[in-house]
Amino acid sequence: MESKHAALKKLLEAVEKELLRKPNPKTLDRLSMLAGFQDWESFQKALHGNADAKTNYE
Repeated sequence: MESKHAALKKLLEAVEKELLRKPNPKTLDRLSMLAGFQDWESFQKALHGNADAKTNYE
């Protein structure tokens, strides 16, 4: 029983570590494109400022 507990704890730690990892810049750029932005930086500017996706097409 103790070995099952240790294995489960190890698995949960691995899953938690993966969930907390930040995606790489290429992945963030691709996700931003799905939302209508050119890249992650323009998405962040729109999210935290006054810009929106329309500014990418002007």
